Amino acid sequence: MIDIVGKRLWFLGISLTLLLVGLIVIAIPPHLNLGIDFTSGSTVTVEFDDDPGSQKIENSLSKIGANNFSVQSMGEGAYFIRLQELKDSGSSSKPKEAFSISRDDLEKSFSNINENFEILSVETVGKKIADGTIQNSIIAVAVASIFVMAYIMYAFRSVGNSFRYAIGAIIALLHDVFIILGLFAILGLLFGIQVNAIFIVGILTVIGYSVNDTIVVFDRIRENQLRLPNRAFSETVNLAINESISRSLNTSATTSLVILAMLLFGGDSLRDFLIVLLLGVIIGTYSSIFVAAQFLVFWEEGFRKK
Repeated sequence: MIDIVGKRLWFLGISLTLLLVGLIVIAIPPHLNLGIDFTSGSTVTVEFDDDPGSQKIENSLSKIGANNFSVQSMGEGAYFIRLQELKDSGSSSKPKEAFSISRDDLEKSFSNINENFEILSVETVGKKIADGTIQNSIIAVAVASIFVMAYIMYAFRSVGNSFRYAIGAIIALLHDVFIILGLFAILGLLFGIQVNAIFIVGILTVIGYSVNDTIVVFDRIRENQLRLPNRAFSETVNLAINESISRSLNTSATTSLVILAMLLFGGDSLRDFLIVLLLGVIIGTYSSIFVAAQFLVFWEEGFRKK
């Protein structure tokens, strides 16, 4: 039997290191690469018959007064462009600086590069909607956490101090969310991956997966406590982890393979969602074994190795 609980300080150090790196990346500009769902603005998907290259598109957008824009190649002459919110083409009033570009301006800009192009989609999100998305996202995660705590306290009422299990699950949940945020900040810096509304859907899915995995381990701890009440708590937790680790790792591996296959062979529309899921499955499995369960031991026995 592997002495996983005896090495709990190592796992605590790994988690704290990952959290610290993630928080530093989030704190340092450009922070998270937020999509228009959170910042307001417009996105344009355009396809050229002859690929002009990102540099020509960026130069052309600069000439018409676009600022704070990004151009991302989607392959085969298609580009995903993020820029400030577009104004109505027919507006006759003098626009504000933040709304100085219209769809007509974009079409003229693209025609200067290559007359054979097609604008596939244009999406615009206003400031009020973006602020509402941020607020609703925070509320969704908070409500999910409250329901998780309430459920676990009820489910583990047969053992003493059931609130410890609830707090342990929430700590593991927050551990997963903040590490994923940090990883997305790094991915946004390196590859331009954005945090958008689908990211929140992915986070809520990850919360469900992580809590389910955590409850499996907790349930085995409860069974061992009731069956072997005189055994040291750290030994009970270590036994429970060894009994459930194979199941957790096998479930995580098969789920990750399916998600990876979808990432490799699926379309770009679900890419960000699948990345959240893949990271969440891996980190959620780690936290259920090496964070949530170890937290119970820390609370019961402190930071002693034995």
